[in-house]
Amino acid sequence: MQDIVDGRCGWCTANELYIQYHDQEWGKLATDDKTLFEFLVLESAQAGLSWITILRKRKGYRQAFCDFDAERVAQMTDDDVERLMHFDGIVKNRLKIKATITNARMFLAIQEEFGSFYNYTLSFLPDRKPIINDVRTLSEVKASSPESDAMSKDMKKRGFKFFGTTICYAHLQASGFVNDHLVGCICRNR
Repeated sequence: MQDIVDGRCGWCTANELYIQYHDQEWGKLATDDKTLFEFLVLESAQAGLSWITILRKRKGYRQAFCDFDAERVAQMTDDDVERLMHFDGIVKNRLKIKATITNARMFLAIQEEFGSFYNYTLSFLPDRKPIINDVRTLSEVKASSPESDAMSKDMKKRGFKFFGTTICYAHLQASGFVNDHLVGCICRNR
């Protein structure tokens, strides 16, 4: 895989859905909690799978999990879990479905404590500001960081599931708290 292809980070250029995601969302700072919850759901569903698998099922996740409304997801029951185990629009993994419901409850608790999940996330960043990494090659992009280690550890202590440091780092990248667009990428300085 090349580092920069057609002016973009090389990881995204093999698929039109990846290109669209890269150009319009990845690394763009998300400040609203609904978007942050959506990324949290999608990233935790991705654990052990390729990201393109989850992107292809994003519409299904939106339908299955109440348009990513954390309050509604937090109220889901075991009956909903059973229903979703037969829903083709998502990855049918019982532990991940249950984790999404648990994570919604924890997400709401964080909103209550910090005022927003956005504020909570900023609390792990130096000076409460997004991190802009100076990466020139794909091999320089990290899989985790001290910030993702600390945030993941805190989230695990609070009861979150499927949100280890690597998934947490991917969440920080996706939601723009970490900018890992390569130097030379058309989306780096937006």
